[in-house]
This record gives sequence, C-alpha cells and structure tokens, in this order.
Amino acid sequence: MEKLFVIKIGGNIIDSESSLSLFMDLFSRVRGKKILIHGGGKLATRLAADLNIPQQMVDGRRITDAETLRIVTMVYAGLINKTIVAGLQSRGSNAMGLTGADGNAIQAHKRVNAAIDYGFAGDVDIVNVEMLSGLLEQNLDLVFAPITHDKQGQLLNTNADTIAQEIAKGLCKKYEVQLIYSFEKAGVLTDANDDNTVIRSIDPASYLSLKEKNIIFAGMIPKLDNAFAAIQSGVSRVIIGKAEQLGDLINGSAGTTITAGSTNDNVAISDSANPAKANNKSITKNAS
Repeated sequence: MEKLFVIKIGGNIIDSESSLSLFMDLFSRVRGKKILIHGGGKLATRLAADLNIPQQMVDGRRITDAETLRIVTMVYAGLINKTIVAGLQSRGSNAMGLTGADGNAIQAHKRVNAAIDYGFAGDVDIVNVEMLSGLLEQNLDLVFAPITHDKQGQLLNTNADTIAQEIAKGLCKKYEVQLIYSFEKAGVLTDANDDNTVIRSIDPASYLSLKEKNIIFAGMIPKLDNAFAAIQSGVSRVIIGKAEQLGDLINGSAGTTITAGSTNDNVAISDSANPAKANNKSITKNAS
C-alpha cells in the first residue's frame, strides 16, 4: 500500500506567523501523498469579540450558535485555509483548500447532547473516500478546514482532531496511513510545562493507568481518545508531537507514539525533548 500522511496542526501554531511559516516549510518537504487539517486558533474568538458576539466554551469546546457559525466559517474556511493554501503553493506544494461540504467530502450531523446544547456543532458520519483518493491521485495536497455539512444545507463546526481521525480511518482502506497530531508541545507530557517529560509511547493499558493517576492533563485526553480510535480502526501509526519537529515525527524519532498493544517502554520518559530542526531536509516518503 502507498503511504499517506494525515497531519493535523494545532491552533497555537496557526496563531504564530513564524511557527506557521516553519511548519509550511516542513510540510512542503514531506514526499508523497498528504492531507493537512487545521483548526482556527484564536482568530475566531478575537473576531467575535470585535463584533461583540459573546462566546461560550464548555470543557474547551465552543458553543456554536448561528452567529458564531458564521464567524468560524469565515475564519476557518476563509482566511486561515486560504492563507495556508497560498503559503504552501508558494513553497511548491500543489495545495487545495477544502471543507467537508466541498464535493460532499465529509458529511456530519448536528451533535445531540441531552446535558449541553453545543449548537451547530457536527459529529462526522461519513468521509467520501473515493472523492478524496481521486484528488490525492492527482498529486494534490489537501488542506481541510474544520467545517462539515449535513447534506441538508446546514454547515457544522466540527472538531479538527476528530476530522483528522475520521479522514485517516476512512482512507486506511486504500493507503498505509500515518496520522500525526502536531502542535506546540513535544508530545504527551507528564508535566505539561516541561517538554523534557515526553512519554515516548502509550498503549491502551498504560493510557488508562496514566488517566487514573491524573498524570495526563485534561486537555490532552480528547486528542488521545481520537488517536486510539484511529489505531483501532486500522491506521498504521499515530504520533503526537511538536510541529517544528515534523520530520522527526514522521521518522519516529520524536513525539509520543500511540500503539495498539503493550511495549517494553510504553511509559518511558525521554531523556530530553529533541531540539527544533528548522533545516530538516530529510522528510521522506519511505519513512517508517
């Protein structure tokens, strides 16, 4: 099977012009088929404040009312997506920007939650594997904003980590998929403020133990839940780590690797976080 890299970039990277520029440099050097999924950083929140539109967050999730949906669609699918696409095009990457509504790429339904009404938040139903693989076969690098639709005319705000997992899961039927969650931290940490405390690999048993001991900070748990869902669905590898180390994440020499079964070092802490490699020129299609 041909390799496919599904890479999700964190919001704090998007918020930093220099960090985003470095990431685009590294992403454009990744050889082979690849898909990038991004969120919106803090720009949507700032725009809402400028327009005097109140924002509500519950456990880190945005309540998406009708006005907020308009804002996140403009910011995510508009400014941020096209900024990234243009930046990648300038670096020789034949990037195409998409939302779930384009070509019916990702169909979703409005989230139903008896306790909390998240508004126009969407949970993914199906990924259009044939359409996406057709675009990939044209050597296009796909860039997804986290907006989906219900095929009844309603746009929906959908968690970008979940979109990455669902895309990886759907396409693993056609490709050997490696899913990478890249953000500002060196990986899953035992101390959220210390990049030297990276957990090099986690399996389901060690994940449960780490949660029970409150070693993993709460904000990382949804990302790990998505990572394990991907592994259990046939994705070949999932790695969580620092965006500026993208080449090392692909090569398996940095970050936290999510595994399906136990390993001898599944809770081993790295000696130190790897330094940034801005001049990394070896991001290859044949990385394991």
